[in-house]
Amino acid sequence: MTSVVTERIQQAWTVLQQVPDPEVPAISVCELGIVRDVQQADDGALEVVLTPTYSGCPATEVIERSVLDALSAAQLGPARALTRRHPAWTTDWISDEGRRKLREYGIAPPGRTTPADTAPIRIVRRQREASVACPRCDSPQTERLSAFGSTACKALYRCLACREPFEHFKPI
Repeated sequence: MTSVVTERIQQAWTVLQQVPDPEVPAISVCELGIVRDVQQADDGALEVVLTPTYSGCPATEVIERSVLDALSAAQLGPARALTRRHPAWTTDWISDEGRRKLREYGIAPPGRTTPADTAPIRIVRRQREASVACPRCDSPQTERLSAFGSTACKALYRCLACREPFEHFKPI
């Protein structure tokens, strides 16, 4: 890869770091882990590999358009977006900076997944959920109000200490 190509790809990453997620504008699509790769194709076009947070995500087309518009505005085109659903997006792809920004925005970031989290589904007794710390006061005394928040990938919680509601990104 030539230095010109390497520089163009690095410039693209820099631009994409500024593209906000349409549902949580405090975090970029890179910090959320949606942008998986940027490469230059044989025809000279930049190819941006995107993995949506889940296969039915209603913001997928908006994200694709925002990514391509940002690259065009930075005069890095031509470019195209490639949607790849495999491997499936995981909350482990959210960067540490993204987790910090989620917390500051008032959304409790997900914990890291473990191999047990990705095991096949089995019917077992209900186990007590791990506590989700409040993003405002950091209290572990919280309760889940709803399995779903403003989007399917979030749940609605309330802090029992400060009484504030907040959303929590579900670990996937």
